[in-house]
This record gives sequence, structure tokens and C-alpha cells, in this order.
Amino acid sequence: MTSLWTVAEAVAATGGRTTREWLASGVSIDSRSVLPGDLFIALAGPKFDGHDFVAAALAKGAAAALVARMPPGADANAPLLLVADTMAALEELGRASRRRCAAQIIGVTGSVGKTGTKEALKRALERQGPAFASAGSLNNQWGVPLSLARMPRETRWGIFEMGMNHPGEIDGLSRLVRPDVAVITTIEPAHLGFFPSVAAIADAKAEIFVGMEASGAAVLNRDNDYFARLAEAARARGITRILGFGTHPDATVKLIDSHLYATASAVTASVMGEIVDYCIAIPGQHWVMNSLAVLGAVKAAGGDVGIAAAAMSSLQPLDGRGRRHRIGAGEGSAELIDESYNASPASMRAALAVLATMIPGKGGRRIAVLGDMLELGDDAERLHAELTQPIIDAGVALVFTVGPNMRALYDALPKRLRGGHAATSAEMAEIVARRLRPGDIATVKGSFGSRMAEVVRRLLAGEPAAAAARG
Repeated sequence: MTSLWTVAEAVAATGGRTTREWLASGVSIDSRSVLPGDLFIALAGPKFDGHDFVAAALAKGAAAALVARMPPGADANAPLLLVADTMAALEELGRASRRRCAAQIIGVTGSVGKTGTKEALKRALERQGPAFASAGSLNNQWGVPLSLARMPRETRWGIFEMGMNHPGEIDGLSRLVRPDVAVITTIEPAHLGFFPSVAAIADAKAEIFVGMEASGAAVLNRDNDYFARLAEAARARGITRILGFGTHPDATVKLIDSHLYATASAVTASVMGEIVDYCIAIPGQHWVMNSLAVLGAVKAAGGDVGIAAAAMSSLQPLDGRGRRHRIGAGEGSAELIDESYNASPASMRAALAVLATMIPGKGGRRIAVLGDMLELGDDAERLHAELTQPIIDAGVALVFTVGPNMRALYDALPKRLRGGHAATSAEMAEIVARRLRPGDIATVKGSFGSRMAEVVRRLLAGEPAAAAARG
């Protein structure tokens, strides 16, 4: 078994004491997904206490459990690492992992595009040496230290996503990660319910610079209205290497040309004077911008830009973030675009722009199934209603909406576009399943809390065996 943590290393990092020798090949905080060889960390959350699941984790093959007290049901000779506070111990494991690894560390944040950019960076850098990235959207106070603790010691490139919905959150995460390169994808009105203004959101994202050395680099969206504010925040921390990406004449990573297609985009860009031509295997102007951020970060971290650009042709959309499926519809089939993981005004517009590039089959229509965008505060109704024009511009024929905020959009739509409104995604799932017809292309999108994944699951459940998921 490859060693990620020895007893001696874990004890030194956490200041704990162990009951016996063990060797861990991974780290987990969820007993349901624990793997043989994992160090299981018993965190106490608002609903569950991990100590209640220690015995189950050990039974599944966990190498040891990090605990603050003797867990119920555990064997007297169980391999335990006893500490005063398991959350603090997890953070210390993350810090120790960061100290022992000589990798170039890239931190990624922004209002939208964080996870996609993080995954694209991993794909771009894994061809150049051992690369590690935080899994999924592990970007909060639990996910970031867990991801750090999982980073192999031989990693050359480490990529960590950092999210927030309140001021001060990224400050703490950045002090853990200590990025060499910080990427801020863009600043948009996401989580506006917790901030007085979009400028305040920019300031919260700029907290990513707190954990950086002056020798670090900031990769920022040159086209965004808050570029100057973010650049000034970086300079205030002593960071002078600032790479702006976008179409702006002064962009360091500049888009020269792009052609958008239904399934891909062709791009020509200049990266500090180096011209690269490449294809992105995921459609959308937002992915063109993400790719520029990736190339800028690779350049700032000392990687090969040409290899990184070539890697963009092998990207695959993630579940809930643009993955496409062929599903049954009547006597034929339709196309489903699963964008159900999350939503903001900017990402809604991006998804609609992608839908606009797609050509329905014979007799088919472009359909949007949209759930509430959450955490938008007093501007929620206005921001939902303002999606009307992007929907019309995208050539959408029918719109189905879910939730109280989306009612504002539904009421603002021309009557010919109103497909139906429901209070819950479960109700809407059945409505959409009945209304789809052969040749349709349907995009399903909403904030995580609006549970639009239920609509996707219902539509996939009716998928014929011959119609495999694509891409």
C-alpha cells in the first residue's frame, strides 16, 4: 500500500496519540464512501457526529480513525488517533501536507466557473507531471483541508478550489492552501443575498491573496468590471505578477479569435506573446474564457502552455455541469443537457447561449427547464425576470420554471413561451417527461437547493437502453 500518512507523520501534524501502528493510503470524512486504507476523520456536524460511524468505517477497511473520544461500538484494540478536536486536526493535516509537498499550488475561486476551471487545470498539468486537484466541489471549510490532506507528497502541481457565500471564508482557506498562483474566474452577482453589493463580492473573492507570498501571481478576468479592484487588492499584498485574461487590448492572455459550435469551440490566443491554436471539447463562450484562465495559470506556474492548450481537446463535462444525454421522447429521442448542479444569473445566460448553438431534430424544439437561483437577496425577482431576453435570443420555444423566484420569470415571459410552472422539481419532472417530443433539446438548470437534479433523474429513468449517455 502506498503511504499517504504514517502514524508518525499524523501524530506530529495533529499532536495526537495513537493506540497502535497503522499506515493510511487516503483520508475520508464520510463513512459511506470510505475506502480500505483510509484514515477516517470523525467530524461532528450540525446533523451527524462522525464518531457514531467509526465502527462502520473500520469494518469497511479504514486503516485508522481520527477521533476526539472513544467511539461507540469500536473494538478495544481499534487503530485510533486521539486528538482534542477533530476539525482542528484535519486542518493541521492539511497544513502538514502543504508544508511537505514541493508542488506549485494553484488556488481557484470566482463567482462562476470554479470547478470547471479547476478540472481543466488538472487535465492541462497532469500531462506535465504528477498533478492533484480537489475532488468535485470540495471547496469549503471541510473540503479544502480534506483535499490538502489527500495530496500525495510527490505532487508537482496542486489545484484547489475555494468557495464562499460570506465574507471571511476565503481568507481562512487561502491561509491553509497558501497558493503560488491565484485564479479568480470572474465576479458576478452570485450569493448577493449575503453581500451589500457586487463590489463586496469582489472583495471577498480577493481574500484568496491573503495566504500568498509576494512572489506569487494573480490570474484575473481582464474583461470583468472588477479587474482593477482585484488587481489593486493583489498589489496591496505585495503581488506584482498580475496576468489579465480576456478580449481586452491590455490582456496578458488575449483571445485573438474563436469559433463557437454546438459541441466544441476553436480558439486562437496569445499567452504573453506565445500564439496557440486549440480546440475546447466543451461548447460555450464561457469555456473559451475558462481556457484563457487555465493557460494564464499554467504560464504563471511554470508549465508548458502548448501542452496545456492541447489538453483542452480532451475535456469532458461533469455531471450537472453540461453533460449531455440522449433520452427517450415519445416514439423517438430527445437531447438532455444536464446543468442541474448550480445556477447564477451569469451561468444561466451561459447555458442559454450554448442551447442557442444547438439545432433541434426534425419537429423538435429548444426547451429550458429552470429552477430558482438562490441567495440573490432583494434583487432575486428582478434577476430572474431579466432572463427573459436571453431566453428569447436563444430561440427557446418553451420554458418550464420551478420555485417562487422563477415565478417572476414565468410571468415576464411571452405567453407563447410558457410551458408550465411548478412549486417543486418533483412536480415539474413529471410535467416535462410528458411534454417532451422527438427532436427536442432540453436544458435543465437551477441552484443546487432547487433540486433540479430530480428532473434529470426522472428523464434519465425513461431513457431506453440503446441510448447511452454522451460526453
